Amino acid sequence: MRLPRSAVRAVQKVSATRGFARTAPHVVPALDRAVHRLTRGKVLLSALMLPGVVLTSTGARSGLPRRTPLACVPEAQGRSWLLVGSNFGRPGHPAWTHNLLAHPDAEIDVKGRTVPVTAALLAGEEREAAWRAAVAHWPPYAAYQARVDRRIRIFRLTPRAGAR
Repeated sequence: MRLPRSAVRAVQKVSATRGFARTAPHVVPALDRAVHRLTRGKVLLSALMLPGVVLTSTGARSGLPRRTPLACVPEAQGRSWLLVGSNFGRPGHPAWTHNLLAHPDAEIDVKGRTVPVTAALLAGEEREAAWRAAVAHWPPYAAYQARVDRRIRIFRLTPRAGAR
């Protein structure tokens, strides 16, 4: 189920605001985690607007598993995914990006299935092409980048050998 296009455009406008950036990081992931758990991995609330995954990464410092619901840009007919470290346009890089830099092997839950993946931080022209695709997919990313001094990180997740 998807929201009507007019509702998605309204959410995009709201999500590009500074007020949303202050509030959303405390509300959206918690709601997504709860709905994901209650539906046994089949539903992400944010997926009503755009595709999403739940990333399970290894904590960069703790070494413990960390589950984070994230929007994604599916690529290659669902055989790879882009994750954008926008942090809702807030100044610092999100913790999950530090985790993937330290431990690129992770898992994602996507549409009720678990996929072991390897993450690669994109750079150069590959990053620029991915950025264009991400902004076309979710235009508020451009507003997030304009608000921060840091360069937003983009990762490509690909299934590990033997994973489907």
